[in-house]
Amino acid sequence: MSTDQQPRANSGMFRTKTVEQSIRDTEEPEHALKKSLSAWDLTVFGVGVIIGTGIFVLTGKVAKENAGPATALAFVAAGIVCALAALCYAEFASTVPVAGSAYTFAYASIGELPAWIIGWDLVLEFALGTAVVAVGWSGYVRSLMDNVDWHLPASLQGPDVAGGTFDILAFLLVLVLTAILVVGMKLSARITAIVVAIKVTVVMIVIIAGLFFIVGDNYKPFIPPAVTPEGGGSNWDSPMVQLIFGYEPTNFGVMGIFTAASVVFFAFIGFDVVATAAEETKLPQRDMPRGILGSLFICTVLYVAVALVVTGMQHYTELSVSAPLADAFKAVGHPFYAGVISFGAAVGLTTVCLILLLGQTRVFFAMSRDGLLPRFFSVTHPRFKTPYRPTILLGVVIAIVSGFTSINELATLVNIGTLFAFVMVAAGVIVLRRTRPDLHRAFRTPWVPALPIISIAASLWLMLNLPGETWFRFAVWMVIGVVVYFAYGRKHSRLGKAGQDATY
Repeated sequence: MSTDQQPRANSGMFRTKTVEQSIRDTEEPEHALKKSLSAWDLTVFGVGVIIGTGIFVLTGKVAKENAGPATALAFVAAGIVCALAALCYAEFASTVPVAGSAYTFAYASIGELPAWIIGWDLVLEFALGTAVVAVGWSGYVRSLMDNVDWHLPASLQGPDVAGGTFDILAFLLVLVLTAILVVGMKLSARITAIVVAIKVTVVMIVIIAGLFFIVGDNYKPFIPPAVTPEGGGSNWDSPMVQLIFGYEPTNFGVMGIFTAASVVFFAFIGFDVVATAAEETKLPQRDMPRGILGSLFICTVLYVAVALVVTGMQHYTELSVSAPLADAFKAVGHPFYAGVISFGAAVGLTTVCLILLLGQTRVFFAMSRDGLLPRFFSVTHPRFKTPYRPTILLGVVIAIVSGFTSINELATLVNIGTLFAFVMVAAGVIVLRRTRPDLHRAFRTPWVPALPIISIAASLWLMLNLPGETWFRFAVWMVIGVVVYFAYGRKHSRLGKAGQDATY
C-alpha cells in the first residue's frame, strides 16, 4: 500500500499522519476553513503580532542592563535565530498547508506524541501570551484615560492596581476580539491592516523624529566592558545554563549581546503564528514563505533602527526601564512624542491579542479534528467557516483569566514555549526530508540538515538563558499534557483508530 493511502506506523505513540491525509481532512465540508488570505494579509498579520510591547519597553531595559548601544546587535542576533526557524516553518507551511502550525508539522514528521506535546505547548503559549498582552493593553489605555481625566473605579483596574480585583478593560478586549474572529478571517485581516498601519506609522515617527536628537557621544562605548551580574548560582531566578554548568552569563561585552538577545527574543514572538493560518490562505505554497519571512525581515529592520535611535538620543546608563522611548523624548524636551508612543502602543497591542488568539484557536481546532481533543470543537460555522466553538470557549476562558489574574511572572513561559516549538519544527524538517523525499516542496529550507541543526542549537542556547523556575513551570505543564494524552488523546485518536479498522 502506498504512503498516500495509509499513515506510516499506525500503532504506537510515534505514528505519523501523512501529508496527503492532513490535506484531505481539510476538504471535509463541516471541518473545512474558508480560504481568504493573501501574502499581504499574512505579512500584515506577522507585523501585527510581532510589534508589541517589546519594541516600546524592552529596548531601554536591555540597553541599560545588558548590552548598551550594542542592543541593536542583540536584536540582529535574536532576529537571526528567528530567521533560521522561519526558514524551517516556511518549508512546512508551504508543504503542509493545514491549520495547526508546529503541531501539524510534528504530526507529519516526528509522530503523534511529539505532536501532542507541541500542540499542548502552543495552547499554553498563545493563551498566556494573549492574557499577558491584554493586561498590558489595559494599562496603556488607563494611562491615556488618565491624561484626559477619565478614571475607572479602582476595583475595575485589575489586581496589579492597589484595591483592584477585576480588569474590566482586558476582559472586554478579549471578548470583542473573540467576536471578530468568529465572524471571519477576512474581517480580522482588514481590522489588523488598519491597526498595523497606525502602529508602524508611530514606529516610523519615533525613528525619523529621533534621528534629529542623536548625539554621537552616546554611542561610546558601543560595546561596554563586560560585567558579571551580582548574586549566586543557586537561585531559581538564575539562568538554567548557570544552574547546570556554573557558567554565568555576563552583562555588556560581546557575550552580553547574546544575554540581551535571549531577553529581546520576546519582542519577536509571534511570527510563527502566521503558520497557523496556512489552511485559510488562497495560495499557501507561494504566500506562506512570503508572509513569514517578509514580516520577520520588516520587524527586524524596525527593531534595529529603534534601538540605534533611542541609545543615540540618551546615554544607555540614563535610559528609563519602564517607558524608554517615551522618556527619551521627554528628556530632549518633546513630551508630545511620548503621548504619540503611548497611543501607538495601546492601539498596536490589540492586533497582538487578536493574532495570538487566532493562533491558539487554530491549533486547538487541528487537534480536535484529529480526535486528540473532543471532535465537537472541530466543526466550523455554517456561514462564516470559522472554528467558532473553540474560539468562543478559549476567548471566554482567556477573558476571565486576563480579568482576574496578575500574570507578569508567567510571561517567560511564552518565551520557552516558542523556542521549544522552534526546536521541534527544525527537527521535523530533517526527519521529513529523510522519510518523504518524494514530497513536492514549494519552498525548500536551504542547507539541510546543517541549517536546521544550527537552528536547534541556537534555540536551545536561548532556552538555557531563561530562569530555572521557568523551566520548572514548563516541565509541570508538559507532564500534565502527557497525562491528558494517555487518558484521552491516545484512545480517541482518529489515526490510531485507522490503524485498527482502516476507516480513517
